[in-house]
Amino acid sequence: MADREARFNQGVLIDTTPMPDHIPKVKEIGASSAPLMSASYFIGARCRAYNDDYMQCKKESYGRGELDCLKEGRKVTRCAASVLEDINKSCLAEFRRHWECLENNNHQLWQCRRAERVLNKCVFEKIGLEKTIPDTPKGQTPVHLRDYQIFARNPKVA
Repeated sequence: MADREARFNQGVLIDTTPMPDHIPKVKEIGASSAPLMSASYFIGARCRAYNDDYMQCKKESYGRGELDCLKEGRKVTRCAASVLEDINKSCLAEFRRHWECLENNNHQLWQCRRAERVLNKCVFEKIGLEKTIPDTPKGQTPVHLRDYQIFARNPKVA
């Protein structure tokens, strides 16, 4: 069926083209997925306005959002970096315990609810950011506040 042999490129491709001068410079966050997932709700709480601006820009640019919305994207990155910096300053031990738990449990949030509660409490007390899950049904306890996690190895959280 295929007469050609597959070609695989193992090299890292880096685009050395500098960004245009009208795009503000920003240092990339450089975090892996576990710390970003651990802090994601706090990033969402503080950076909502920047995220909304970026998404609105992408919606209005009809497929050219990656190019036309670089300025808004840089604001989102700067805001997320500030949240991670604040968490690292105020709640480093709790943050590290939670994201390492996520890393070791294949990012299954329900396995790490104990560490998450400690982190949420610390971030709320010291930074003032609260974890809220959007569109949680009224009258129901949000999943991260339930005392019993059905699928967890240790189902009792409290």
